[in-house]
Amino acid sequence: MEVEDGRSLPDWLDVSRETHARLCDLLAMVAKWNPAINLISQGSLSTAWQRHVLDSAQLFHLTAANGGLWADFGSGAGFPGLVLAIIAAEKAPDTRFALVESDRRKAVFLKQASRDLGVATQVICNRMEQVDPLLADVVTARALAPLPDLCGYANRHLTPAGVAIFPKGGRSDRELALAQKAWEFDCQTIQSLTDPAGAIFVLRNIRHA
Repeated sequence: MEVEDGRSLPDWLDVSRETHARLCDLLAMVAKWNPAINLISQGSLSTAWQRHVLDSAQLFHLTAANGGLWADFGSGAGFPGLVLAIIAAEKAPDTRFALVESDRRKAVFLKQASRDLGVATQVICNRMEQVDPLLADVVTARALAPLPDLCGYANRHLTPAGVAIFPKGGRSDRELALAQKAWEFDCQTIQSLTDPAGAIFVLRNIRHA
């Protein structure tokens, strides 16, 4: 199945032609590697620009991270971590990115894609629980784990002043309620720009309840 042709930029994503081209090149790489290592579901390739790239890109402006470390957990095909690193190369060039991926084949993809796209990232092939605390200023994860588990990862790897950004789908309210039983945090809930049923949780001061 071919990747969709309609890859226009929404008004909220103000990036250069070069950055736009890099995002399109990332999609082409995903499509090329996908049959071998199943980076994303084959059926989602036809809507990958909206469903994966733009859904990831909307997270960039939810925090200011220039000069800090942004850690992405379960980076897989680069959504959202590599998309965010591509945008940051233009908008926040001093931001460093750590992409944590436990699947060796997907980690190889992330390293190769970073090189081919000319984007500097650190790819860590390990489980979040086994990685030494990263002291990140921002952490993200998309379609990885329930929110209570993500809070545990964020608590381990964030600086005390750091922020966690977790997009969630239609059951987001239930996940938030479950997370609040085990964790305390300050939460800002933002409506997804790409999924009418989705929400983005921006969490700060995450601590055990």
